[in-house]
Amino acid sequence: MTTLPIIPISESLTVEFKSDRKRLSDDELVQALVCLANTEGGELWLGVEDDATPTGLHPAHANLTGLPGLIAARTSPALQVTVESFDVSGVTVARILVPKATHSEVATTSGQYLHRRIKQDGTPECVAMLPHERTSRSSSIGIFDASAQVVAGATVADFDPIERERLRQAVQYYGGDRVLLELDDDQLDAALGFTARSASGERLPTLTGLLVIGREAAIRDFVPTHELAFQVLEQEDVRFNEFRRFPLLKALEWLETNFRPYNPEREIQVGLFRVPVPMVDLGAFREAVANALVHRDYHRLGAVHVRLNDSSLTISNPGGLVDGVTIGNLLSTEPRPRNPRLADVMKRIGVVERSGRGVDKIYRGMLRFGRPQPDYSRTDYSNVILRLETVEADEVFLRLVIEQESQRGSLPVDSLIVLSALQGLKRMNAEELAELVQQDVAVAKRTVESLVEAGLVEAHGKTRGRTYTLSAAIYQAKGDKVGYTRQAGFTRLQNEQMILSHVQHHGQIQRSEVMELCHLNKDQANRLLKSLREDGRLEMHGTTRAAYYTAGSRDT
Repeated sequence: MTTLPIIPISESLTVEFKSDRKRLSDDELVQALVCLANTEGGELWLGVEDDATPTGLHPAHANLTGLPGLIAARTSPALQVTVESFDVSGVTVARILVPKATHSEVATTSGQYLHRRIKQDGTPECVAMLPHERTSRSSSIGIFDASAQVVAGATVADFDPIERERLRQAVQYYGGDRVLLELDDDQLDAALGFTARSASGERLPTLTGLLVIGREAAIRDFVPTHELAFQVLEQEDVRFNEFRRFPLLKALEWLETNFRPYNPEREIQVGLFRVPVPMVDLGAFREAVANALVHRDYHRLGAVHVRLNDSSLTISNPGGLVDGVTIGNLLSTEPRPRNPRLADVMKRIGVVERSGRGVDKIYRGMLRFGRPQPDYSRTDYSNVILRLETVEADEVFLRLVIEQESQRGSLPVDSLIVLSALQGLKRMNAEELAELVQQDVAVAKRTVESLVEAGLVEAHGKTRGRTYTLSAAIYQAKGDKVGYTRQAGFTRLQNEQMILSHVQHHGQIQRSEVMELCHLNKDQANRLLKSLREDGRLEMHGTTRAAYYTAGSRDT
């Protein structure tokens, strides 16, 4: 038994409390654990009340050794949990760690499929997992492709010849796979997976087929979850608010046609060329909307919403990020489409990025204009929400990017992220930049050092203490020489004088104050303080975070 637990303050999607004062039944315990496993995994605290008060285990649960075996025996497939016990406020409680089920749903041996969800009041509950919810979850963890399945009741007569022609025109317009243009209708259906053979040998429409070339009436009847909404809000006024159930290619055309009047564009001169500067980059817009339609969960009700207001464009779709994809690895993880067949079709047509790295295109469409990077922070378990700020473009930054691209080709997304992070008068080290580009430190160093060689970034210091700022040339181009001086920082001698002056006036100084005063990171501040101590100009008192420094014998 270990001590030092930290009981969460409340229940959540991944935290469950169970009172054990009257001995929690095995059935109720197993059901609660199945619920966690079929959602995001998490932890169940046995012997803790709903208000997070620890009240202890029932005597029947005093020996927890056999609990993992009981849980494995009462679940299918067997759920492997870890059980730990803690002393809290004089009572013993147990924490049961539950992994997320990633290969299939977990059921109780009595045949119950359960999962957790958040109620309207923000508290969690355990409910039955309906058949469509099981299918939805299988899609999100990559073991089932709903978009490749035959749609019950649909026939090839539900395909629209006009949408077939639209598809062929889209292949030409977007530069898709031109081999598709040489196929007749039946060959096209087979090549793109628009149909699949039934048990009787008849070819019937798949979900992908209906979504791409289905008649509108058939889509309404057989895919009622599909819907696209476009809303334009201007302060308190609703300028545009319409919902459509068009097949996907028609839906994208309709949306872009209606979006253009609200997306003003101007031009700037860069050398001999005039460069368009739209409020929202159309390439990023197309990719973001297409991603929402392709990767949404078609087992959930709810439209793909595209909302434009005075400050931003927001695109949201039902269904959270698929298993293995998080906000923290969007830029670095391998593509994991929720609907693989549909995603492949849209790539072959050319509507979305063929490499599957559409997120890169969205980032590029924001960052090359000097705008903030895409914001996915409001994404949750049930929705992916992307926000693109519609602020003015930074023309100086855009000119620099275009000039660099004319010399070196397109700048990698990682480079644009680094430049964007540094342009806000910031000084950063490789570890901080690595977090932003979602790569390891070695990759981040290579990225930023290539920008140093290009003259866009300047490095300060060596080895672990090395930091980076935008170059003097960029600050000069932006007309902000003072900003460069402030970010480039002071010489070591100037930093030493500032520290000693602070001690003279205030009697002492702490490391955190040195970091703030001299714009240094922790390692740089430690080295500078160590040097001043060794020179006898400072004397250290205390240890670790509580340490402070006073004038040394040499300066008294």
